[in-house]
Amino acid sequence: MFRSRYPAIDLNGAVIAITGGARGIGKATAEAFAARGAKVCVGDLDPGEKQYKLDVTDRASFQAFVDEITTEHGHIDVFVGNAGVMPLGGFLDEPDALSRTTLDVNVWGLIHGLRLVLPGMIARGRGHIVSIASMAGKIPLPGMAVYNASKFAAVGLTAAVRREYAGTGVSVSAVLPSAVRTELASGVSLGKGLPTVDPEDVADAVVASCRHRRAEIPVPRYVGGWDLLAAVTPEPVISLGRRLIGDDRALTAVDPEGRAAYERRVAGQTGA
Repeated sequence: MFRSRYPAIDLNGAVIAITGGARGIGKATAEAFAARGAKVCVGDLDPGEKQYKLDVTDRASFQAFVDEITTEHGHIDVFVGNAGVMPLGGFLDEPDALSRTTLDVNVWGLIHGLRLVLPGMIARGRGHIVSIASMAGKIPLPGMAVYNASKFAAVGLTAAVRREYAGTGVSVSAVLPSAVRTELASGVSLGKGLPTVDPEDVADAVVASCRHRRAEIPVPRYVGGWDLLAAVTPEPVISLGRRLIGDDRALTAVDPEGRAAYERRVAGQTGA
């Protein structure tokens, strides 16, 4: 039986903080924790009722989010860094402002969260942090270059912070979903051989990580063998396989109408 070296977390009554929790994976994760009796605190740029206003790219906004939760509940048991954006299109066609937003939200948003939440957990000698990364942090895909870069950074950052604070009682894990049926993938065909999951599948993996505290959790689990496969398989064979499943669909199979609403919302974050 697996035994964690980290202090156990009883989710019934635990204080959970989730960024980007108003929709998609964040919303499903909030609901999954609430169903287990947790006190769930959701932060989002466009908060709904009983949610906290949060701009993860702004350290002061993030500090206010953490301060509000700790004032109300005393501490944070589990932090889920979920907020993210996913622009699609050719690397040379992507505006600099949109690339900066991607890095600010997906990388700096996570850095802010780790730096503001970790100290309190370390002082208590217990806690769990989950970064919602992506298999795009392991597998480069045409049409997602800067997004890929941001998720590679998220995977590396999470792994390094986990190692650095391994002796504090605080665990740091990365959940790596494949394609998820959320607004981020709107307008993109997700069929034809591409592993696809629902937000609830990712939420279940996040909740389970509070028990086993593994470093990386791929969703679905079988995609976790990519590193080994890529290391032992000749590049021409890998390239052929990727072409057969249509790994360039972020360039070639996007419905502009179906994606328009999401792109307008992300563009609004760039000030463009």
